Amino acid sequence: MALRPEPTVSFQSVQYALRVLEAVSRHSGGVSDDQIARETGLPTAHLGPMLDMLRREGYLDRLAEGGAYAIGDSLVLLGSGRAQERAVEEKVQHSLAELRDTVGAAVYVSRYIDGEVRVTQYADGPLTPKVNEYVDFRFAAHASAIGKCLLTQLDPNGRREHLSRHKITRFTSRTITSEQLLFSKLDSQPPTVPMLDLQEYAVGTVCAAVPLTAGSAVGCLALSMPVEHAHRLRAAADALNRNAAPMVLSLAL
Repeated sequence: MALRPEPTVSFQSVQYALRVLEAVSRHSGGVSDDQIARETGLPTAHLGPMLDMLRREGYLDRLAEGGAYAIGDSLVLLGSGRAQERAVEEKVQHSLAELRDTVGAAVYVSRYIDGEVRVTQYADGPLTPKVNEYVDFRFAAHASAIGKCLLTQLDPNGRREHLSRHKITRFTSRTITSEQLLFSKLDSQPPTVPMLDLQEYAVGTVCAAVPLTAGSAVGCLALSMPVEHAHRLRAAADALNRNAAPMVLSLAL
């Protein structure tokens, strides 16, 4: 499977965050933001918001004396092996629950694993029901926001290989059934703009997805809501995009 070469904003943010965490970890007694800036070479405009995000996510602590930064509990808890996997899953689930409440919609993390679309975690609720998966997402990559967002991260050969196994099928009157048209739309999709599904997968449901790119992993963060809430989709999708970087960081550590 080959990936498209374009990096995403989330990927760049994660690289910045990892550089900051590496710098802080070298100072067991804490380190100032000025020293972090010198060691990482990050401009102040990027460093300030990055430090705020890492504190909010629990990766950094602010020491009482002098305001220095130290490694936080979230990073300490990430051990190795299965314990690390459980810690990451729990942190992602907590973040998804918070994001669900922020955007007012069911939210999902999906990965492209062994040539298949897989929803690995999600958070829904009584007022934010998840989409009715009446057709397995594995067979609907061409129609769902999740699937299309994952396909954008593959090169044309990877997409064709996927569609050779999962044929394009019409689910609603809005479903794209032309491979040429589908590829054209995927290629014209800016990597930092949310991918939308306006009743292409299911009548009565609208969705949005943004890439979660960390190294060679292909993933996305998505939301769904009933079509009567479609007027909120753009704002919710923008909030989803803003919260992608912390989610990628959880998956990258």
